Amino acid sequence: MTTATSPSTLDAERRELLAALASARSALTTTVRGLSDEQLGERPTVSALCLGGLIKHVASMEEGWMRFVVEGPSAMNHDLPDGVTWADLAAGTAREIPQWMIDHQNDFRMLPGDTPAAILARYEAVAARTEEIVAAVADLSATHPLPEAPWHEPGGTRSVRAVLMHVIAETAQHAGHADILRETLDGQTST
Repeated sequence: MTTATSPSTLDAERRELLAALASARSALTTTVRGLSDEQLGERPTVSALCLGGLIKHVASMEEGWMRFVVEGPSAMNHDLPDGVTWADLAAGTAREIPQWMIDHQNDFRMLPGDTPAAILARYEAVAARTEEIVAAVADLSATHPLPEAPWHEPGGTRSVRAVLMHVIAETAQHAGHADILRETLDGQTST
């Protein structure tokens, strides 16, 4: 991953947060070095996780949270189709699945046309955009209300700083998943 923002133009906290995120990204992307398109889509464990899907998911997650930083809760659309409730979705009885949920599920899969180069290029573009946003935001303590969703605390808010810490944690967590998948595939690890 490359750095789009000059570290010297950022305050210490922003530099440290972006460095931690870059480190977590590197741990994730290192796991796919030398793999074929097919290997990126393999699911070597009992879960449905594949390496390409993990990178796609983390890129989408980071992109979504950065939209939240810029636009607020409207950037995270969790609208349900008419007549569908969260309970229906949880029970598996919803008559219609919202498109955002289908897109989320597809982020975990290698789809026809997905290639390692394209997935990594998209992730690099997302990383560059994150650095631009973090450099431009006036105050890391600025908050937005979280959108209504069962996984968010009702009435909760999230600051830019908390968003960055969440993105770092999720990226690092998925880097660990990726390391396990890679080791299961061919015995290699990213460390």
